[in-house]
Amino acid sequence: MALKVLSALDVAKTQYYHFKAIIIAGMGLFTDSYDLFCIPLIMRMIGRIYYPEIHRDVDQKKWFEVPTVINSTMICVALMGAVIGQLVFGRLGDRVGRRRVYGISLVMMVVGSIGCGFSLSKLTSMVFVSLGFFRFLLGIGIGGDYPLSATIMAEFANKRTRGAFIAGVFSMQGFGILLSSLVSMIVCSIFKASANEYRLKRPSDLAPPVTNAPVPPEADLAWRLILMFGAIPASMTYYWRMKMPETARFTALVEKNTLQAAKDIGRVMNVPLSTIQEDVEMMETPNTRAALSNTYPFFSREFLRRHGRDLIAASVNWFLIDIVFYSLNIFQYHAFSGHMKRKENINLYKDALQIAKFQALIAICSTIPGYVVTVYLIDYVGRVKIQAAGFFFMAVSLFTMAKVNKGDWESKQNFGFIILYGLTFFFSNFGPNTTTFIVPAELFPARFRATCHGISGAVGKVGAIIGSVGFLWASRDRHSASHTLTFMGVVCVLGFFVTYFFTRETMGRSLEENENADEFTGVWFVRFWPHRAWAKRNETNTGEMASLYV
Repeated sequence: MALKVLSALDVAKTQYYHFKAIIIAGMGLFTDSYDLFCIPLIMRMIGRIYYPEIHRDVDQKKWFEVPTVINSTMICVALMGAVIGQLVFGRLGDRVGRRRVYGISLVMMVVGSIGCGFSLSKLTSMVFVSLGFFRFLLGIGIGGDYPLSATIMAEFANKRTRGAFIAGVFSMQGFGILLSSLVSMIVCSIFKASANEYRLKRPSDLAPPVTNAPVPPEADLAWRLILMFGAIPASMTYYWRMKMPETARFTALVEKNTLQAAKDIGRVMNVPLSTIQEDVEMMETPNTRAALSNTYPFFSREFLRRHGRDLIAASVNWFLIDIVFYSLNIFQYHAFSGHMKRKENINLYKDALQIAKFQALIAICSTIPGYVVTVYLIDYVGRVKIQAAGFFFMAVSLFTMAKVNKGDWESKQNFGFIILYGLTFFFSNFGPNTTTFIVPAELFPARFRATCHGISGAVGKVGAIIGSVGFLWASRDRHSASHTLTFMGVVCVLGFFVTYFFTRETMGRSLEENENADEFTGVWFVRFWPHRAWAKRNETNTGEMASLYV
């Protein structure tokens, strides 16, 4: 791309603003993972508080459980909100600008997180109605943040380290997971220390006439505080989001105001304005004229011809990984259940504490290391190789887990099984969970970039709904564990093939080069062989033309 302002971005040295942008853009992903990983623990606490009945005629493992319909609904409403948020905010980001709607998504996240801690009354039905509404609002904000954060970071970054910067934004999820566990442990420890001893009696120790397990009344405040705390980190970045300039690529390529784009870049990066103002001659180059004159609409054959394969591949890959990733999150309790005390033998706070400790262990040993390795290697190895390898090793781990699994969901698994579970999380993050967030932000034209990222992410969240609901209902059958793990492995195999054959590499090229790659190589559905055939045909045609002049 010949525009000086975009060339300056592509070759700019890593600067303070890049790291600042990672923190600002990453807070939405931080809030997303905080909510995602604390909600299973929250639902466990709610089950103890609002379903305290002791049914001595049923298995003690079934005591204090939130009904599966309600549990799956509470998980899905946030994901359904995310689907809507990704589609709406992605489109708005391309129509009115990334910056103009960026603050709105953050406000919705903050309001949704705080609102989750309130309810109109303590009636069980009203608690779930209120929680469901605010989780839906939270989901819309989180969904809107995905395409905007990815697009903004991609358009500010240089082409040499762009993958690492976008991965850095996404890696904030790992720290959100860890913080959710730490906050849960701190809150539960404080409330446990101040609770009445009788209220902390083990349900299994209660005499038969007692039909309800005692619950500390202040426990109803504990889970609300855990949810509301997620709003604090996000709200702290609101001021900086409002101070961010519009991305130079949107201003130059969509609004076609190259002078303003140069001024915006000069405000935040150490680049002299005189070096990035456009010359008349520069604006007349073929690449520049082509980029600024490409006006085909989103719903057109031309868009489908140029970018249809990339959009389908990005969406399918995200759909497949989210089926597995969200299922693995819910599976976490079952992986460790054999090493935890049974809930009927401990009080509410100890039950929540042991779940939070194992979540923190996975975050420290598997999740965060996966993100760190991705940030370090993605601009050396490439997106496609990391994504394909991640799907492959996830499939191997899941098939092995299914083979070595002994018994039902509640059986005590050996440490080899737990290590395999940790490896699955590691390769999901050093793999498709991260790359599916990166690739859609690099493939498409500036005027469709946020829209296409939003579509890919929305399809992914549909996969998350299927994975979450499917797993919750599958786990009701005590003997379906191995079959469920095998199914997840098959999904990863499908992801490997879609990645290998249909996903295009974006490493080392500018966003404009990625956008126009098929303009010169030919548009084909399968990634490898047809492109080689096209190149060979071009060589043949060139040789024939040369022979005419001999």
